Amino acid sequence: MAKSLPSARPGVWRALFLKRPFDIVISSLGIVLSSPVWLLIALLIWLEDRGPVFYPQDRVGKGGRIFKALKFRSMIKEAEREQGPVQAVENDPRVTKVGRILRATAMDELPQLLNILRGDMSFVGPRALRPHEKEVRANPETKDIEDIPGYQERHEVRPGLTGLTQVYLPGDTPRRNKFRTDLLYIKKRSFWLDMKLIVLSFWITFRGKWESRQAKI
Repeated sequence: MAKSLPSARPGVWRALFLKRPFDIVISSLGIVLSSPVWLLIALLIWLEDRGPVFYPQDRVGKGGRIFKALKFRSMIKEAEREQGPVQAVENDPRVTKVGRILRATAMDELPQLLNILRGDMSFVGPRALRPHEKEVRANPETKDIEDIPGYQERHEVRPGLTGLTQVYLPGDTPRRNKFRTDLLYIKKRSFWLDMKLIVLSFWITFRGKWESRQAKI
């Protein structure tokens, strides 16, 4: 059983009180306002290879609960049939032409607004990882992310569409460092930190830097 992290600061409790109502209101508004974009993305994905538009994935949520995260498909059909769940790498050949644009702008994650509305996720938190995902910087046959220190403790909070790790660390950062930053967010979280991370996330999307292997901001 993972040990809970201490939450001594009053700001943490204020953040927790505001977080869920904020998620419900903004995700509902986001779904309505972005619906024309959903239709355009769906058409482009289908026109490229006539494959499925959406790609549901098992993800690990708060308390280790498995939920179905919904994304726009950004990879070729049956991309994981050979390797299983392995994180995409730079210039990954599995990523489609439309998918490269979607991933750079994080538009492939727009359907996760539905997961936020349902309570599977929050706007800000540690990234929702896949069960039995492999560490891409090690031997993908042997390195399970569940074995990396900090993995279990991340599940104290809902996973987020964006977060401290997603904004500040390059995509190729080792999982050990990512998990350490996730735990720092859990310790320092506040409503205003969440607002800052959301604003920075829009800036990264505007610049198309989400897939950058260098600093994003």
